[in-house]
Amino acid sequence: MSIQKVFDAAAEQYDGLRRLLIPCFDEFYRSVIELVPPEPDAPLRILDLGAGTGLLSAFLAEAFPRARLTLADISENMLTKARERFAVSPRVEFLSLDYAHEDLPGGFDLIASALSIHHLTDEAKRILFVKACRALTPGGTFVNADQVKGPSEAIERRYREHWLRNVRESGIGQEEFEAALERTTYDRMADLESQLRWLREAGFRDVDCTYKNFSFAVYSGRRPDR
Repeated sequence: MSIQKVFDAAAEQYDGLRRLLIPCFDEFYRSVIELVPPEPDAPLRILDLGAGTGLLSAFLAEAFPRARLTLADISENMLTKARERFAVSPRVEFLSLDYAHEDLPGGFDLIASALSIHHLTDEAKRILFVKACRALTPGGTFVNADQVKGPSEAIERRYREHWLRNVRESGIGQEEFEAALERTTYDRMADLESQLRWLREAGFRDVDCTYKNFSFAVYSGRRPDR
């Protein structure tokens, strides 16, 4: 089954399971907001890559009430749920996009992504980072909130055991748990240090990881002003 079909199938229950599957949910998403330049009234143009049902975009739209958002995803079912979420918002548009293989639209002040890019191969990640840098306005910011691989096999096992233990203790149903495990077979995670290096190689400056909780990390880079 393709990654598109996997997330088409998961769309209906996706939001309700997020808090069960992300042990550090609140800090994880809040860290994305904190990396955006602190001008809540700025008329930002924001691109949400792999937007899914629009969960990250909902937080961004609340924090930045004058922002205009473009939600891009490969899954039409996910975008249908996102359209329902933002049905009365004129600030939001939707884009069916396979960002791993297609060019990104340009002119954005912020490109953000949550729990999507880890499905790409390492080479596809590197190519995407180049495309993201080009799609930003000078001085624009790229933020990725995602899962990363441990830098060694022992640490990766520790990350995995921590996640499994917390999800089991969350009260998730067995069927939902098994479906989540099935989706992890499509993960192509890379270690954090490699991804920070790839951002620098793509042309980003001020590259940093500002939040990390085992495999969950939030990192960013800024396109140079010139």
